[in-house]
Amino acid sequence: MATALGGSAVSANKAELIAIADAVAKEKLIDRGIVIEAMEDAIQRAARARYGAENDIRAKLDPQSGDLRLWRVVEVVEAVDDYFKQVNLKEAQKLQAGAVVGDYIVDPLPPIEFGRIAAQAAKQVIFQKVRDAERDRQFEEFKDRVGEIITGVVKRVEFGHVVVDLGRAEGVIRRDAQIPREVVRVNDRIRSLILNVRRENRGPQIFLSRAHPDFMKKLFAQEVPEIYDGIIEIKAAARDPGSRAKIGVISHDSSIDPVGACVGMKGSRVQAVVQEMQGEKIDIIPWSPDTATFVVNALQPASVSRVVIDEEEDRIEVVVPDDQLSLAIGRRGQNVRLASQLTGKAIDILTEADASEKRQKEFVERSEMFQNELDVDETLAQLLVAEGFGALEEVAYVEVDEIASIEGFDEDLAAELQNRATEALERREEANRTLRRELGVEDALAAMPHLTEAMLVTLGKAGIKTLDDLADLATDELVQKKRQEQRRRVETDNKRPEDKGGVLAEYGLSEDQGNEIIMAARAHWFEDEETGPQADAAAEGEDA
Repeated sequence: MATALGGSAVSANKAELIAIADAVAKEKLIDRGIVIEAMEDAIQRAARARYGAENDIRAKLDPQSGDLRLWRVVEVVEAVDDYFKQVNLKEAQKLQAGAVVGDYIVDPLPPIEFGRIAAQAAKQVIFQKVRDAERDRQFEEFKDRVGEIITGVVKRVEFGHVVVDLGRAEGVIRRDAQIPREVVRVNDRIRSLILNVRRENRGPQIFLSRAHPDFMKKLFAQEVPEIYDGIIEIKAAARDPGSRAKIGVISHDSSIDPVGACVGMKGSRVQAVVQEMQGEKIDIIPWSPDTATFVVNALQPASVSRVVIDEEEDRIEVVVPDDQLSLAIGRRGQNVRLASQLTGKAIDILTEADASEKRQKEFVERSEMFQNELDVDETLAQLLVAEGFGALEEVAYVEVDEIASIEGFDEDLAAELQNRATEALERREEANRTLRRELGVEDALAAMPHLTEAMLVTLGKAGIKTLDDLADLATDELVQKKRQEQRRRVETDNKRPEDKGGVLAEYGLSEDQGNEIIMAARAHWFEDEETGPQADAAAEGEDA
C-alpha cells in the first residue's frame, strides 16, 4: 500500500485507486471518504497544472467503481472578460442546449496523463490531507481521556523527555513530570497519566505524567475495588515524587475500614502501587471534615499536643512534644510540607517550649499595653489578658456585662475601663492623624470607606498619598494577604523571601472591602469625565 501511494497513486488504474484508498483509510484509522476527497483534490491540482491554474477545474472519483471524471466550470455571459472562466452564449449553446446568460455549465475535459512532477505533487497533496485527518482523529480520540492511566512503550528519550508510543499516537513525559532517579529505557512498557491534550500546528500534543498526585489516585483505583466502586473515596493526595506521599481516604460504608482496604492483605494492595511508583513510601491517612483532626492525622507518624487554627491568616499552629519536632518536620521539611499540601493549609510547627515562650511573651506584651493605655495596675491588666482580651477595641466595644462578669469586677469598673479604652483609641487615632498629615497624605483619603488613620499612615509610608495614587492600585496590591514560607527548623539556608502581600495586608481587609476602597478612590475620575463637557459648554455660553 505504501509503495503504491508513494509512487504514482494518481496514475494508477481504477481498481488500484480504490484499493489504495481502502488501505490508507484502514491503516491510518480515518474515514475512507477523506482519502477519496484527498485524491480528488490531488487530481484537480494536477489538472490545473496541465490546463492552466486560471481554470475552475473539478474532479470526481467514484468511490465504488473508481471512474474518474474531469470537467471545467464556466459562466455564460454576454461579453467575455475572462476566457478561462467565462463563455459567450453562442459557444455555451454548443456545450449545453438551452443555456442562458447567468448559467454555470460543465465543459467536460479528456483524461490526462500525469507526468513525474505532477504525480509527485499529487502524492504530496494526498499525504498532507491524510496527515491532517489523522491528527484530527488523534485529538478527538484523546481529548476526552484526560485523567486516565494509559500504557505505552518508550520510543525514545530526547533531552531528558520521554516519548511514549501509545499505539495510535505519541505522548511525551516531560522531565518535570517524571519520577526522579527512575531509569527508563527504549522499548520499556510504562504506565502514565494523561495530563493534558493540546491541538497544535504540528499535531496533537499529548502530555503524560508519572509525578502528578492523580497518577497515584488512579493506581489505587485500579488496585482497590472499593475505590473503583465509590465505597471509599480519596479526598486529598500529596506527593514528593520518588520519595514519599500521603493520601487522605474516607469510607462511605461504616463497616469498611478505608485505611485497611487500601493497605490490603499483608500490604498487597499498597505494595503494588509502591512498586509502580519506584518505591515511593505512602502514608494512608483517615480523612476528617474537622480541620484540626485532619491536620493531626496528616502529620503522622509524629504525635501532636495541640492545634491552634488562625482562620483570618488561614494558618494552623501545631504544638508537638520536644522529642517529636524532627519527626513532625521530617527530612528537609518533607513531612510538614506534604501535610500542608494535603490539608491546603499553611502549618507552623512549634515545640511545647516554643509555644509556652510565645504565649508568655504575648501575655506580657498585652498586659503592658493595657497598663499603659488604660492606666491600671499590673494585676488588673493581667486579669483582662487571662480572660481573653487582647486589644483595646475588644475592651471598648464589647458588652459591659462581659467585662463585669470577670471575678472581682463590677459594672462601674467595667464602664470605667470601657471609657478609658475609648479615650485611648481616640488618642491613638489622633496621633496617627498627626503622623499621617506629616507624611503628606491628603485628607481626601480619610473619607474613603474602611480606612482608619493607622491604615492611612501605612499608605503614606508606602508612598500612597493622593486619591490618584490609591486609585492606580489593583485590589490585590492593596489588601492581598501575605503568603509566608512554612516555618521550618531545619535547613533554613534554603528559605525563599517572604511574600509581602498587599500594602494593607496586616489589617485583614477582605477583597470586597478592597474593591470598595479602590472604586471610591476612582469615583472622581468619572465625575471629571461627566462634568468636563458641561463645564466647557457653560464657559462657551458665558463668552457668547
